[in-house]
Amino acid sequence: MATRWRCGGELVVRCAAVKHRDPTADLFPARGERESRARAPLAERMRPATLDEVVGQEHLLGPGRIAREMVESGNVHSLILWGPPGTGKTTLAHLLARATQAEFVAFSAVLSGVKELREIVAGAAERQRLYGRATVLFVDEIHRFNKAQQDAFLPHVENGTIVLLGATTENPSFEVIAPLLSRTRVLVLEALDDAALGRLLDRAIADRERGLGALALTLAAEARAFLAGRAHGDARIALGALELAANIARQRRVRTLDLALVEEALQQKALRYDKAGEEHYNVISAFIKSLRASDPDAAVYWMMRMLDAGEDPLFVARRLIVFAAEDIGNADPQALQVAVAAKDAFHFVGLPEGRIPLAQATTYLASAPKSNASYRAMLAAAAAVERHGALPVPLALRNAPTPLMKDLGYGAGYRYPHDYDDAVVAQQCLPDRLAGATFYSPTDRGGEAAIRARLAAVRARKGEPSD
Repeated sequence: MATRWRCGGELVVRCAAVKHRDPTADLFPARGERESRARAPLAERMRPATLDEVVGQEHLLGPGRIAREMVESGNVHSLILWGPPGTGKTTLAHLLARATQAEFVAFSAVLSGVKELREIVAGAAERQRLYGRATVLFVDEIHRFNKAQQDAFLPHVENGTIVLLGATTENPSFEVIAPLLSRTRVLVLEALDDAALGRLLDRAIADRERGLGALALTLAAEARAFLAGRAHGDARIALGALELAANIARQRRVRTLDLALVEEALQQKALRYDKAGEEHYNVISAFIKSLRASDPDAAVYWMMRMLDAGEDPLFVARRLIVFAAEDIGNADPQALQVAVAAKDAFHFVGLPEGRIPLAQATTYLASAPKSNASYRAMLAAAAAVERHGALPVPLALRNAPTPLMKDLGYGAGYRYPHDYDDAVVAQQCLPDRLAGATFYSPTDRGGEAAIRARLAAVRARKGEPSD
């Protein structure tokens, strides 16, 4: 049986770990609630109360975007909010519920089950019948519910008894049942970038009512950058570390949160690595040259140096893709696939697990046979284009879709390779001024050795000289 009571002007109905509350109470907290908030963690106190306070997620909350339109119109649909921790899923759910003036019910998939859900649905149905008031049910970590438990939401979402807002850090395609997905819309939240986290830190330092403004603290620029980088897109981590640093500063009676103090609060050291300075170029140079030298140990070390210092993992992924094509090429054509797959895998899982496929790609590429023959062929061909300009295409290689073109000799003398043994036929494919030029000279390393042998045989069949 649910228990009802008044606490600081807030209507509370508790069913196990379920909390029903009026979302408009956030705007006008009673005295008891204000005192409770003063003891809440900084990240909770700084939770945005309006759209204008939200940083990041412009693709959802920018002008004309779907979430902003829902909040501004008050017309909220059932949603699955998918994104990394600390990106504002709960905040967005509060804003959406407040926009509808609906009853807001917070429900944890970790602590509650189908029994509590039935009580919530019964209360929602009664509320709708007696007062015509909707119920917004926010289910945190909805992916933790099994299929049978998720099935329990279906009829109540279908008939409008509840508006479901489910939050998850896992891909809904795999963790949320298809019938529920078909009745909801998935909104993807992105990890906050360093600039957004920096604005949150600035606001927390300055806000006298909810933040740390009353302490008159100063956050040093390098400490601010360190906190933003080490939070890895998670606002809770950034604000939690800031609060701990502020507590240390208060105990020591200092007013400046410098890098050393923030390092102590995080129990992490800031590596010497400026993403826009010389050390950035030094470390990435060491990374690429270790890959090229077939030294997987050094390569993975430099990779972790970059990631641990806050480098964008997708920058590392891009360098791996370029390296695979430039320095390995056809010696191991699979290297490029591995590098691209590592980039896609990182996009899929994020940090910290996303470091694992990057490490796999790094060690694979470092261990692979090397050839820059494709890269050298590109440079040689580019030089020929620059030197000779737009040379005419041989007539035999031109299409002749009209009678006039045929009369002009377009396509005349073209030999269709599949009409010849092994699909090999002597035929000039370069412009006359470049006839006989060789741009691609494969090595005898790795898979390129087979290519070299194949091209030598083809050139011999054509009566061309082999390099």
